[in-house]
Amino acid sequence: MLGLGTLAKKVFGTPNDRKIKSTRPLIEKINALEPEFETLSDAGIIERTTALAERAKSGESLDELLPEAFANCREAARRALGLRAFDTQLMGGIFLHQGNIAEMKTGEGKTLVATFPAYLNALTGAGVHIVTVNDYLAKRDAEWMSKVYSALGMTTGVVYPQMPEAQKKAAYAADITYATNNELGFDYLRDNMKSDLSEMNQRGHNFAIVDEVDSILIDEARTPLIISGPSQDRSELYKTIDAVIPEVTDEHFTMDEKTRSVSYSEEGNEFLEQRLSALGILPEGQSLYDPESTTLVHHINQGLKAHKLFHKDKDYIVRDGEVMLIDEFTGRMMAGRRLSDGLHQAIEAKEGVNIQPENVTLASVTFQNYFRLYNKLGGMTGTATTEAEEFAEIYKLGVVEVPTNRPVARVDEHDQVYRTAKEKYDGVVKAIQKAHEKGQPVLVGTTSIEKSEFLAGLLTDAGIPHNVLNARQHEKEAQIVADAGKFGAVTIATNMAGRGTDIQLGGNVEMKVLDAIAADPALHPDEVRARIEAEHADEKAKVLAAGGLFVLATERHESRRIDNQLRGRSGRQGDPGRSSFFLSLEDDLMRIFGSERLDKVLSSLGMKEGEAIVHPWVNKSLEKAQAKVEGRNFDIRKQLLKFDDVMNDQRKVIFGQRREIMEAEDLAEIVQDMRHQVVDDLVDLYIPAKSYADQWNAEGLYVAGIERLGIDVPVLAWAEEEGVDDTELRERLEKASDEMMAAKAAQFGPENMRMIEKQILLQTIDGKWREHLVTLEHLRSVVGFRGYAQRDPLNEYKTESFQLFEGMLNDLREDVTRKLAQIRPLTQDEQDAMMRQMLAQQEAAQGKPVSAAVAQQPEGAAPGFDEHDHTTWGNPSRNDPCPCGSGEKFKHCHGRLA
Repeated sequence: MLGLGTLAKKVFGTPNDRKIKSTRPLIEKINALEPEFETLSDAGIIERTTALAERAKSGESLDELLPEAFANCREAARRALGLRAFDTQLMGGIFLHQGNIAEMKTGEGKTLVATFPAYLNALTGAGVHIVTVNDYLAKRDAEWMSKVYSALGMTTGVVYPQMPEAQKKAAYAADITYATNNELGFDYLRDNMKSDLSEMNQRGHNFAIVDEVDSILIDEARTPLIISGPSQDRSELYKTIDAVIPEVTDEHFTMDEKTRSVSYSEEGNEFLEQRLSALGILPEGQSLYDPESTTLVHHINQGLKAHKLFHKDKDYIVRDGEVMLIDEFTGRMMAGRRLSDGLHQAIEAKEGVNIQPENVTLASVTFQNYFRLYNKLGGMTGTATTEAEEFAEIYKLGVVEVPTNRPVARVDEHDQVYRTAKEKYDGVVKAIQKAHEKGQPVLVGTTSIEKSEFLAGLLTDAGIPHNVLNARQHEKEAQIVADAGKFGAVTIATNMAGRGTDIQLGGNVEMKVLDAIAADPALHPDEVRARIEAEHADEKAKVLAAGGLFVLATERHESRRIDNQLRGRSGRQGDPGRSSFFLSLEDDLMRIFGSERLDKVLSSLGMKEGEAIVHPWVNKSLEKAQAKVEGRNFDIRKQLLKFDDVMNDQRKVIFGQRREIMEAEDLAEIVQDMRHQVVDDLVDLYIPAKSYADQWNAEGLYVAGIERLGIDVPVLAWAEEEGVDDTELRERLEKASDEMMAAKAAQFGPENMRMIEKQILLQTIDGKWREHLVTLEHLRSVVGFRGYAQRDPLNEYKTESFQLFEGMLNDLREDVTRKLAQIRPLTQDEQDAMMRQMLAQQEAAQGKPVSAAVAQQPEGAAPGFDEHDHTTWGNPSRNDPCPCGSGEKFKHCHGRLA
């Protein structure tokens, strides 16, 4: 008897069936246009592109242009590549254009599918990004598909690491740009650290098509992209905190050695508040529980860990004035390895050695938040259905299963479950041997490089020739996968292997042709292709007779999607094939999810050694276990994203402000608003509302006016005048500061002043944002403890991060106002000194000895500066070139600490 759900599907069809059906009229229109486009000349195809682009720009929707654009693209691809797109490929292209994920099985031609929606959406002139999983695929696909785009009159670019800026800018300016997810994300961050619009490479986020969308938007989305740089020198803070930690007694903290965690008790927090206030580290009236204290709390926590959890000669040793970590498993020193988040610096302070600066985040973004910048997003993969909920919730992407061009003929066998790993591997080797003897190509999936090498050793012992594929070389990966369908081939691969390259039965013709031409460029391509195609047809017939590709997996992955990816390598384009999973009760997934019960079942069945249980129930229970793990992993990613969304809102505000500043011709009004706001804040601080004149702090306001506004005005006299209130004082201070800045603008000249304002604004925003990111990182690391007080850490994080952001914007106004008030034109002597310093730095950078003539004369040096007499050097900064002319930094030369 049919279930209600099954019965309903038979009557109404599934939602997926209805989506497939909705594309039929469009595909019929495209096919009806085919004869018309076949008659066009090559120039006629390009003319059609120009006409379609004009219609798009004049307001016609892309949906209306779709049939003609797809027909034009199909004809261009047929001429450029000799490939005529199937109806199912057009269907995939339609779903991508609509902003969906098209789930298409391996070998269905996803690379060609992307050209249709990319071409259609590029007609607007806003550019399209096609995202790949590695640089090799980005270059390969761009080179291959550029023939189609070129035939359509469109430009193609490819972005890869370390490419010259001019080439990168040109690649982003192209109609269609191929790039990896990492490079796109990093370029977005780099662009938002530039100080001029002309230096920015990306020109917006219009439409992206993500290839292997599950790998990029789910697997790789766990780790954010981070650009880091050296932080400011905080060594004094570490030393001061380190001096306080030994005073902490047992009742001041609690320690759990099992989890290697340590935290302060209430008594400890009270004690530290008193000590840090007495030392002047914690500002008066500020508590350790205040958001402004987040960084300080982080540092005192790291100091406690350094003293209580890390022990000399066990966890680390001190050698040549350096803290070297010890590997707890091997007992060896880990040279060059450092603990993060300031913990290594805390240990250095504890041991009294030189404290090296920690790296800090300059900019960061998660893939989730980067890809949500696009106006429209589409994706392609062979496996997305199992993660459909995550795609819908986080990226608002629907998943549509596109039918295969030919029915799938692959046989998926039930899992074979052995009791021990040894029995399993014996079974695996026997199965490979059996398939190899009849010439059937075998692709063996493993879960790690270590296991793939172990299995390779077993096959070597058994005398079975094989290839091992790991993650080290993308180019080599493509070559090995291209050969994996040859008669008798055995390929061991980790789960990531082979993405982007088809396993074709009998071998990959394209790869063979390219290899033959590369070996002998004098050969004629057409003759080479004809010969190789004839050889390939014979080999393919042998492989088909042997049963097609046999995919043998040695373990189930946590995610069903990864298993399906491996399985999908077999049975492309209607080819025969089979897949089988060999498991044991000692596998991680089986061990974690109820192997004891299964072990009892196997024992009661009286199984002999080397026998396997094969039953659909086992498959079902494993799939349920995998679904649980997938759900748990999704919850973890969702929680991380909720925290990152808070930072993302602030990131958008800051990056938006930077762009506005770079686009603005004149910033005088913004700067004036900031200045007036600072005046308001100062008057509110020193002249309380509705207070009497004798309650005013006019002296404090006078000093603040000099320090923060750069104006020396008779505030004390004004305060004693009859009838002067806070509003009058505010207006006079605003007028005085405006006049002072107007005089300064006249000194520099209007154009120079605008440039100075722009640079100071951008530099101050960048500096404040970097400090804010560090504070937010520290807040993230401590906010989890709020859960113990029955408070939601996420809400606490939202509230406190908003307060910190507000504080940062207030500091920003004050810093910009103060810096602009302090600038003045350089004297001739100062200009000469600056030139000498620049020359010295250039020579040092080129590895030349710095001549005494260009050695830096420090600011504030005594008259009669002499590089040989340190008494005439004044007070050089620790990071400046040493005045002696050595070319080294002052702190590494004459300023070195004993």
